[in-house]
Amino acid sequence: MDAQSALARRRHAVCIPAPFQSHIGAMLKLAKLLYTKGFYISFVNTEYNHRRLLKMMGPGALDGFHGFQFLTITDGLPPTDADSSQDGVALCDAVGKNMSAPFSDLISNLNRTASNSNVPPVTCIFSDGFVSVATNEAAQEFDIPIIHLWTIPICAFMGLKQYQMLKEKGLTPLKDTSYLTNGYQSTVIDWIPGIKNIKLWDLPAFDNTGPDSIFFKFTMDAAERANTASAMIFHTFDALESELLNALSSMFPRVYAIGPLSLLVNKLVEEESPLKTIDCNLWKENTKCLQWLDLKEPKSVLYVNFGSTTVLTREELVEFAMGLANSKRPFLWIIRPDLVSGDSAVLPQEFIEETKGRSMLASWCPQEAVLNHLSTGGFLTHCGWNSIIESLSAGVPMICWPFFADQRSNCTYACSKWEIGLELSSVVKREEVERLVKELMEGDKGKQMKERITEWNILAQEATDSNGSSSIEFDNLLNDLLT
Repeated sequence: MDAQSALARRRHAVCIPAPFQSHIGAMLKLAKLLYTKGFYISFVNTEYNHRRLLKMMGPGALDGFHGFQFLTITDGLPPTDADSSQDGVALCDAVGKNMSAPFSDLISNLNRTASNSNVPPVTCIFSDGFVSVATNEAAQEFDIPIIHLWTIPICAFMGLKQYQMLKEKGLTPLKDTSYLTNGYQSTVIDWIPGIKNIKLWDLPAFDNTGPDSIFFKFTMDAAERANTASAMIFHTFDALESELLNALSSMFPRVYAIGPLSLLVNKLVEEESPLKTIDCNLWKENTKCLQWLDLKEPKSVLYVNFGSTTVLTREELVEFAMGLANSKRPFLWIIRPDLVSGDSAVLPQEFIEETKGRSMLASWCPQEAVLNHLSTGGFLTHCGWNSIIESLSAGVPMICWPFFADQRSNCTYACSKWEIGLELSSVVKREEVERLVKELMEGDKGKQMKERITEWNILAQEATDSNGSSSIEFDNLLNDLLT
């Protein structure tokens, strides 16, 4: 076989995440796993996020990887040099209206230049399920498999799949904001496969007040398009959601539970690989926090991070701050420049004085390294799925304060079913923050959670061993669809 024939036979995966921090990170991990299986990888970010990455990492940081290239696509929003998360509503609207044609052009260009370059023709698309509106048409046009990666757990996806029925039953969208506080969301939903008697409040929440909610329609449509995929990957593992996985597999022909992705990457990507250290953080990481952790006692530090898109009010910031101060526990708190809505994150002087010597504040950090540090004993989180599964992978129990999207479902399962979290009320009060921090770090409930999350951690490690369920599912995916 000549070199050109060999190149043409090489599998080429185009990987495109939704343009949000945690989605980019999960898709990058999947892309690295595909690379270890011999795939040529084209990883597609939006132009805005690509610029932010290069600003954080350096102008040539994403160049020169053999068989792994980073490409860009427009998101259709006006150009800006801002260093903050884009408005979620505007971004979802732009993805739906503007990205399909440019993505098809990208696939076409890759195929057209394949015969004159070292890049093989595209053989498959790995698309975030939330941007399938922009990617499905290209898969149909070029007659290639498209695999949807869902960066949420199955419990949250099953909630999204109910949006159409909830709408038909008149349960959602909510008529107005009063329905958030009048007890309406305690309505029991008893028809979801694999889920027993969950409340409306526990389903994913995407600003579903009013009939014209862009978030509601965008996410409902994404879930309804799931059956157009050649296959679906969920960032979870069999033991964690076995009943739900069985229920979902009866609804869709090809569902694969492949996770935790970070553990698979640690086991499959060679240490000397230049890709090992490449990450897609949109914020500048402060690695000094790891040195600070080195000075602390084992399991003594609470890690606090509300993710890349959660926004606090000034009042919530103060309540969290004083609750942490009054807990008397050491903590590492990640405060993004845009964490506080419409304001700078100004902390009370009494907080600064009270926590001197036992706290560290940073604008961003290498989260996996922090969670896996011996000094980290707890995690106060917004319940983004990436954060929860990374915390589980590190064996660190949580305090859960869900803000948005799938986070409510994640919180319900983490606290009630998996027993690895304590839920914090949506209305933040310093007294409750103080109480839960103390309970997590030194109370009886905290000790039980640490035992429970250690059990889940062992199961996650087993799932990602060479003969574990996630490793087998990954191989099955490639054998079933891409050979």
